[in-house]
Order: sequence, then structure tokens, then C-alpha cells
Amino acid sequence: MRLGYAAGKALLGRSEMPPGDRPAVLIGKDTRLSGYMLESALEAGFSAAGVEVCLVGPLPTPAVAYLTRALRLQAGIVISASHNPYYDNGIKFFSAQGTKLPDEVEHAIEEGIDQPMVCAPPADLGRVRRIEDARGRYIEFCKSTFPNDLDLRGLKIVIDCAHGAAYHIAPSVFHELGADVVSIGVQPNGLNINDAVGATAPKALCEAVLANRADLGIALDGDADRLQMVDAEGNLYDGDQLLYAIVRSRARSAPVKGVVGTLMSNLALEHALGKLSIPFARAAVGDRYVVEMLNEKGWLFGGENSGHILALDRHTTGDGIVAALQVLAALREEGGSLKELLGGLVLYPQKLINVPVTRGFPWKDHPSITSALADTESSLQGRGRVLLRASGTEPLLRVMVEGEDAVEVTCAAEKLAAVVRESAQ
Repeated sequence: MRLGYAAGKALLGRSEMPPGDRPAVLIGKDTRLSGYMLESALEAGFSAAGVEVCLVGPLPTPAVAYLTRALRLQAGIVISASHNPYYDNGIKFFSAQGTKLPDEVEHAIEEGIDQPMVCAPPADLGRVRRIEDARGRYIEFCKSTFPNDLDLRGLKIVIDCAHGAAYHIAPSVFHELGADVVSIGVQPNGLNINDAVGATAPKALCEAVLANRADLGIALDGDADRLQMVDAEGNLYDGDQLLYAIVRSRARSAPVKGVVGTLMSNLALEHALGKLSIPFARAAVGDRYVVEMLNEKGWLFGGENSGHILALDRHTTGDGIVAALQVLAALREEGGSLKELLGGLVLYPQKLINVPVTRGFPWKDHPSITSALADTESSLQGRGRVLLRASGTEPLLRVMVEGEDAVEVTCAAEKLAAVVRESAQ
């Protein structure tokens, strides 16, 4: 409630509304049980600050970004912990342009959270209304990102919605474009989001594609902003591969200025783009930083290997459904299979080990860790990469080693993880 109030006051202080009008925000959520509680509290805080509130219920994160922009609202709020288990939850803000909030607005909200709440006078309280057609609006938007002269007729596609926010959205999008759709992960109960389904647990999708003899499989995460895909043989394709498929196809019809990945992006992606003479840059991990670098460079395409894929000529933020449609458009235009669309791209072996640590663990100050890191980098002799980074959502230190030889990579990652584990005790 305090967060809603502080955000409302920050928007009121920065809004240039006509006399008599007030700022309005949109609040969406995924299917977690705690979403009801947090939604009501945020709604109360905004209303107390004198800000109008629009509610849309369970809706993908990128849908909130789109609707905030389309309805000319001042901010969009998503209650979701994305790919995390149901007992976690979080709150994400979008600007009026459907992008992440500017830093100065975030700082104003943070400074206001601990300030006393002074409720607006009764006549100035914010009104609350529900947008009944939000689902339909977003479905039509997603379809609009697919070429008008193409359809998905003749394709059998399995859609895994992770029992998350896209459970009543994604199947309709692909069905209305002509596909024969088989849906899994579409029975949310508040407790099963991301539970052995979705982009973070793609085994269920692989099995469903083979069992249904489908042509393709699409897996989304709990808030539908990340994507994994499976071909008819049960082969899984991650964000790096799908991003390359989109970019390679687009480059056939128009020059691609460049692509932004992250520190976790596979080295093979960088090398493959280099063969196409497409520049590649790495941002910090997180779609926010990818978007920031894309805007700085004036580029359109970027993403993360986890499945956040950005095509800024289609949407302002990462969108699993829209990204899947771009891959399918490339398949329809070029023919062939998903494997053929990748043009021979083979990812280098990559071993990621998550080591539990205390939150804020200062690993950079541990001589044993920095020494082991240097030794690991030296052992690869320029044939790979090593990365240590703290998780942004969990008390974990992620240890990643990548290189040409799978056995060497696994051995190096396990040795480095063991040193981190011992140092963190």
C-alpha cells in the first residue's frame, strides 16, 4: 500500500495533466495466490494518493506494457515473480511509453515509501475500474505483429503456458492465426505456476510435442515474457538460438544494424552473427539492460539465452508470444524446419551452477574465489569464457563456464563452484 501511495504521489508530482484530469495507472498480475492481496493493497495506495486505477486481472507482463501505452496511461504495474515459484512475488513498473521507469522516477518512489501517508480528501480519491476487454485487445495486438499475408494453417503446435498469466491468451492467438493448438499448463490454481511446466521446465513440452506428433512446441514462463521452443523431433531451442533465427531471417530482407545480448549469451551466437557481418554487444544480465543498450545504439534486436527476446520494431519490451510469432513468420517465409532456420548454429557447451549464498555476499573480496576465477580462465586458454554473477532475484551466485569442450567446461565449472561454496560457508 505504501508503494502504491508513493508511486501515486511521484506520478502526481511529475504529471502534466489538463486541469481536472488525474494520472491513471494500470495494474495486472499473474496467477499467484498472493496476487489478490497485493493487487488490493496497491489499488488502495494509489487511490489514497488521488490516482485513478485500471484493473485487468491476470495478464502477461508485456500485455500490461502494451495496454499502458495504448490507453495513454501514466504507468503500468505488474504483480509477478516471473519464472519463480508461486510463494515468491514481486512488483514491476512500466512507464507511459511501455518501457521500464526512468531512474529518477524510481528514486522518487523509493524516497517516498517511508514518508507518512496523507490520504487525499474524499472528493479527490482515485476511482477504480476494471477493463473488461483487456484480453481481447492484447490478443489482437499479438496477431498484428505477424505478417498479414501469412497464416499458421497446417501447423500443429503445443503451447505450454506454465499455469501462468498467458493461460487464456496464448492458445487463442495461435488458434486464431490458423494453427491446430494443443494446450498444456493452462489450469492455474494459484499454487502451480511454473511447477514442472513452462519455459523453466521444458521437459513437459518436449514430451507433449512427441506424444501429440506436433510440428512445434512453445513454452512461456509464468508472466509470458520469456520463450523456449521445441521442434517435431523434441529438440529444445533457447533464447540465443531463437534470437539468431529471427535476426538471420530479417537480415535477408533488410540490413540489421546490430544485436545486443548479455554476459550470459553463448559465444557461438556472437561468432555466428559475426559471419553475417552483424555487430554484437553484451549488456548486463536483465532485459532492462538489453533494452537500454538497444536504445543507446539505435538497434532493434536483442535478448537473453533464458528466453527474453526483444524485437523493438514489434514491441517495447520482451514478449514471449510476439517472439514466437516472429520465429514462426521466419519459418513460413523461408520454409524448412526450425533446425534449418538456424543455418548451422551450434551452441558451445555451457555449464551453469547456482551456489546458495547469503544475500549481498561479497564474493569479489574473497581472495580464494578471485584466484580460482583467474586459474579457470587461464585453463581455458582463450577457448571459452567464465562468468560469476549474483542473481538479481534469489540469494545465489551463478557460476558459468563456457567453451568448446563439454568435459573441460563441466570440470572447470564444478571446481570453481566448489571454491565458491566453501568460501560462502
